[in-house]
Amino acid sequence: MILLQVIVGGLLLGAIYALFSSGLTLIWGMMNFINFAHGEFVMLGMYVTLLVVLHVGGGPIGFGAVAALALFALGVGLYFVLIRHVLRGPMLSQILSTFGLALLLRYTAFFIFSANFVSLPPTVLAGTLNVGGIFLPVAQLVAGIVAVVLTMALHFLLTRTTIGSRLLAVAEDRSAAMLMGIRPDRMQALAWGLSAGAAGVAGALLATAYPWSPSVGETFGLIAFVTVALGGFGSVLGSLYAGLIIGLIQAISAFWLGPIYKDIVVYGLFVALLWLRPQGLMGKA
Repeated sequence: MILLQVIVGGLLLGAIYALFSSGLTLIWGMMNFINFAHGEFVMLGMYVTLLVVLHVGGGPIGFGAVAALALFALGVGLYFVLIRHVLRGPMLSQILSTFGLALLLRYTAFFIFSANFVSLPPTVLAGTLNVGGIFLPVAQLVAGIVAVVLTMALHFLLTRTTIGSRLLAVAEDRSAAMLMGIRPDRMQALAWGLSAGAAGVAGALLATAYPWSPSVGETFGLIAFVTVALGGFGSVLGSLYAGLIIGLIQAISAFWLGPIYKDIVVYGLFVALLWLRPQGLMGKA
């Protein structure tokens, strides 16, 4: 029964991994752009949630929506101010610009909030549920379920809507998309907004269940890159599967071997899988 509880907890955490990784795979697949600041977007979503709860109040729907909107606006703004100019340069300038952005966001958070770990005050999600003998924190359960729903919604947006068709058209051929009346700048700005917004919501969900500090963005950024590569570049559905797998492996490894070994197991299996299937689970060869 304890192992089953560990497995369920790992899957719920993996669902949140999938949500913020889906934003990274959208940028990576659409623009072939490496965003090293993606983990910091998750961290900012957590601090936006804290500020909303402390100064405004409201429930999870309220602070989740504010985190999503705030990070969406940040993503769109960063595209027009920084990213669209960097896109014209070499790959090295893209890497250095987003790496510098990550440092700027991280140390700005250190300056404003200090390096201490913080957590949300008790919300309506406080408490534990007994589901068939499995004890699950309400916050963790709700966060995992919402993360799966939102990840599937993003997948639906990209594959079943006109906006998704336009985004994919720009990803396939920017020049051809322009000839069809699509404005690539708008679509790419929307992609950055959706990517940052997904990270913001994931941060809000994580904040309900776990403590954090400004340095947490580095950890989440690394997990996002592993999840995207494992699931397949540009595949939101692949990110969902990969996120669930990584969360499950982390939980079982921590249970059987100890918490300090969970990342070793994850990254070891990740390297082994990429050696056998470099395109990831759902990527194209």
